[in-house]
Amino acid sequence: MNNNGNHIESRLWAAADELRANSKLKSSEYSVPVLGLVFLRYADHRFQAAAARIEGGGSGRRKIGPDDYKAEGVLYLPEKARFSQLMMITEGSHIGEAINEAMRAIEAENPDLKDVLPKTYNRFENALLKELLKTMNSVPMDIEGDAFGRIYEYFLGNFARAEGQKGGEFFTPLALVRLIVAIIEPFHGRIYDPACGSGGMFVQSARFVEEHRKNPGSELSVFGQEKVGETVRLGKMNLAVHGLSGDIREGNAYYEDLHNAPGRFDFVMANPPFNVDRVDKERLKDDPRFPFGLPRVDNGNYLWIQIFYSALHENGRAGFVMANSASDARSSECDIRRQIIADRAVDVMVAVGSNFFYTVTLPCTLWFFDKAKRKTDRADQILFIDARHIYTQVDRAHRDWTPAQIEFLANIARLYRGEAAENLHESAELMAEHFPENTYIDIPGLCKVATIDEVEAQGFSLNPGRYVGVKAREEDDFDFRERLEELNEELELLNLEARELEERIAENVGKLLEGE
Repeated sequence: MNNNGNHIESRLWAAADELRANSKLKSSEYSVPVLGLVFLRYADHRFQAAAARIEGGGSGRRKIGPDDYKAEGVLYLPEKARFSQLMMITEGSHIGEAINEAMRAIEAENPDLKDVLPKTYNRFENALLKELLKTMNSVPMDIEGDAFGRIYEYFLGNFARAEGQKGGEFFTPLALVRLIVAIIEPFHGRIYDPACGSGGMFVQSARFVEEHRKNPGSELSVFGQEKVGETVRLGKMNLAVHGLSGDIREGNAYYEDLHNAPGRFDFVMANPPFNVDRVDKERLKDDPRFPFGLPRVDNGNYLWIQIFYSALHENGRAGFVMANSASDARSSECDIRRQIIADRAVDVMVAVGSNFFYTVTLPCTLWFFDKAKRKTDRADQILFIDARHIYTQVDRAHRDWTPAQIEFLANIARLYRGEAAENLHESAELMAEHFPENTYIDIPGLCKVATIDEVEAQGFSLNPGRYVGVKAREEDDFDFRERLEELNEELELLNLEARELEERIAENVGKLLEGE
């Protein structure tokens, strides 16, 4: 986006927030209608640009119709749904009903959006809607790149922050999504997300393909599942606003495999809900998505991990967000993890620091599978990256990664795989500082390639902190905050080892008593 992009985003957000301030609606009630208007404005922007191309290049002998726009990857907008028509409505008219009609007209011309777009604008006062339409209309048409798509993402993020835990159900921080995409490199094929929320994984995959000079519409097919109907609609709007088509269905992924997933996909990306309890495992017996068995504990993490694993074909890659606790979970969960490690499917593990999510402060871990690596010289290796000390402080409570930091972390994985590092986002300086020979090396405190035998010696832990260690520090290079964080990390590892010893002692005592 160009230099005035942030100003445009904040100005639009301020106008949209007027709906909350001057209406009796909750954030969750006005967020979807506002996103609907962002969607409509962006769809109109793309439609007008396509109209100039199509009508300018036509021979005049054939009438141009909806199919011509769909061939361009653009939603066809009937006249009543075009922004210029909505702007002509006077404040004395029923603006809300006119917008509702515009949404119905779009759905009629685009069957993929049937029953998706919001049609509750009659709940807002005319003056508020008129002001919001004026503000949307004031966004210049010549802003760079996917400006409206980024505005849409900006709104999703702000609503997630405003709505607290509920918002977190549909929005994954873009930094995490972009790193997942950059490491699994979904250049071509079928992408699956069984916990797809608002579709951010799909959008960032398309952006990755575009960055590498290819057409995502012809390279990617996307398949999603989400249990909340409203979030399914957000996801379909998000795909449409970015000119993508995909098959997103409503259903509970624990019990419903709506895409017949096992062995079907090239790529899996997801941010599932963490530590879900009360999943009815009786309904999951004999389900082919759980080849390593069902965990005995009341926790859904290792159900999700197996859903992702089983959806990949023999050369597939997966990247997903997971609770830190899953990396060291014991008992039946450890047994499942051991089998996945023994299968040589685990490729990369990335520890992420706290405060990246809008709704929770907890850190997390990114897991990456690559079934094709079993045929390479990396078959018995796993790359561990500790990214907890890499971040940009956005405000007191939130952290992020810059594009250069994301590319740097992805480049570590590329060097580990024997691929060339990229510099599309100006990561060359970071790369030169850490990898001056442009080849992979273990760096204490940052990255370490461990063998399967080393992982087995650590009780099959996939916690990067166990392998990467702590960065060496110069004698006079003392920072109290950083040193305190390092000591806390060491304490966490020691506490973890203490708990494991307690479990082993209790288990051995139990065996001795049984033998008496």
